[in-house]
Order: sequence, then C-alpha cells, then structure tokens
Amino acid sequence: MRIMIISDAWLPQVNGVVRSITETVRELRRFGHDVAMITPLGGEQDLGDGFATLPCPSYPDIRLSLLPYRKVAARLADYAPHAVHIATEGPLGLAARRWCLRHGQPFSTAYHTRFPEYIHARTRLPLAISYAWMRRFHGAAQAVMAPTPAIVADLKARGFHNVVLWGRGVDTDLFSPSARDRVDTAQPRFIYIGRVAIEKNIEAFLKLELPGSKWVVGTGPQQAELQARYPDVHFAGVFPQAELARFYRAADVFVFPSLTDTFGLVLLEAMACGTPVAAYPVPGPLDVVGAGGVLDSDLKRACLAALALDRTAVRRVAEGYSWTAATRQFESHLCARAHGEQEGMAMTAADGR
Repeated sequence: MRIMIISDAWLPQVNGVVRSITETVRELRRFGHDVAMITPLGGEQDLGDGFATLPCPSYPDIRLSLLPYRKVAARLADYAPHAVHIATEGPLGLAARRWCLRHGQPFSTAYHTRFPEYIHARTRLPLAISYAWMRRFHGAAQAVMAPTPAIVADLKARGFHNVVLWGRGVDTDLFSPSARDRVDTAQPRFIYIGRVAIEKNIEAFLKLELPGSKWVVGTGPQQAELQARYPDVHFAGVFPQAELARFYRAADVFVFPSLTDTFGLVLLEAMACGTPVAAYPVPGPLDVVGAGGVLDSDLKRACLAALALDRTAVRRVAEGYSWTAATRQFESHLCARAHGEQEGMAMTAADGR
C-alpha cells in the first residue's frame, strides 16, 4: 500500500513527534508498505524540493512552511496515495487536509501534542478557543490517533470523534542496562532529558531540595533563563540517542515534571535503561509508568521514593512496549481510499504477524 505521511515536525528537530514518526515509517517499510513523506525539508521519493519556512514565534527551532498548498497538492496528486496520515496541525497538515477534503481522500490524523495547553502557557489564550480549533481540524478525519487511553478519554470528553488508540514503543537494544559511567557528579543523580521549554514545567524539578546532583540534557528556548537561575544544575546540551542512553543509565532517577505531555517517550527510554521515573500522576505517566516509577503530586516525595525501586523490575516495564506492535496498531487505523485496499492492508498485517 502507498502511504503518505505529512508532518510539520521533522529533522533536525529532536522530540517525541519526530521520533514516533521515524520509527513508524521504518516499521511500515519493513512490513512491505511504500511510504512517502511531506515535511518542511521537502518530500521523499523525488517528490520535489523543500518549502520556504520561517521560525515559529517563541520557538525558533520549529520551522513553519509558508504558503505550502500548491506543492503539497502536487505531491499528493503525483504520489496517488492509498492512505494519507496527517501527523501535525501546522501549515503542511492544513494543506494536506484541504487537499484530501477537495478530492474525497479519506485520511487519519494524530494528536501528538497538547497544543492548547502549550499555547496557554505561552500566551494565556483560553483553552476553549484552542480546543474548538483543534476539534475542527481533526473533525474531518476518519481516525484521530491518540497515544494513551487517558488521552483518548480526554479527547472524547472534549467532543472529539473517531478517537482511537495508537501506542508507542522503545528500542530495548539501544536503551538497555549497562555501565553507569556517563556522569561522575554527586549521588544520587536526578536527570531530566527533553526539550527545555516552559510547557515542560522543568523548574518544578530544578527548585526541589534534593540530595546529590541534578542534570538537564537537551536544549530549548528556556535554557538560558534556567541556567542563570539554577547555577548548580548541570546543563549538558543535545546528544545523539546512543549517548542519551548513557545519561539515562547514569541517573539514579529520571525526573519527568511535565503536566501536559500526551505520552513521553523519554519515560520508556529511561525505564528501558533500568532507571526509575519520578513524575506527577497525570496523563502520560499514569498510562506508561506503572511499576517503573513513582507518581506523586509531591514531586520531591516521588523522587526520593523512586530511589528505592529495583532497576531490574523497572526494565521489565519497558520490555512490554515495541515499535512493531505500535506500528501494527497504526497500520490498522489507516483509512484506505477503497474497500479493496482496506482488505489488502488487513491481509498484509495478518501475514506479517
């Protein structure tokens, strides 16, 4: 089956959306599907050049495509996809949605990010306004893929329709227990890995009075501010995945202070390395962490309690997740143009099990 995936989030960005898409595309191709993409950098399979972009206000690492409809429409028409998946609600996603509606092409969407909460944190725009727009964007999709049961329930409660579950996985070979020698600061070592931005609520972690040392691995628009405010915290910057695994292993506790993430791939990566999680009891951690960490409305109490967890038991939680299983779930939700193609997709999935 020919599958077109459209995403405004793409390399060189480092985030959960990009990671989820790259892993899913890799698995879909392994299953035998023909997969093409439209991203701000351009398209795959000789579908053309990149798009003119501008930096997203308040978040310059994210590039927004300018007036992309004609290029997006041409690429979709040339590729003639059996199924279209729109991963993001940005300019490329809007252009693809418009083309699908004009040409009677069924499509699916994904709810990766709590943009209403993110926008509210930055601008104080009322959530009701953002969610009304999000309902309109996703309302025309035959399937709206959400990453956890809690997020599925939340979207349904907010009036979204056709919401289905699409979970996530983790590479348990790359993220695995091994030598814990990446950092040599005072123990216990508490580490946050991810974007350094206001919506991640990182300061809730940094301001805690904890024994040992604290690390932040990643970058983002709030980094300079937090470095100046917390000079005793070690800010390490951005690293490739193999090096991230070494940071996870070196930590005694992985601290996840976010209140707005829909899943949190970093939770699985930390637990796959045997490192217990400390987090708030909110969607994302509630569905993912289980016996792999401690959830508490008092984050300090969660951090200290997580120190006592057995790292072997923590690792076992992550072993229950795989990108193969998650991608089979994604595949089952794709909306093919014709009934025969849907049957063919189901046969492919059955043959690959």
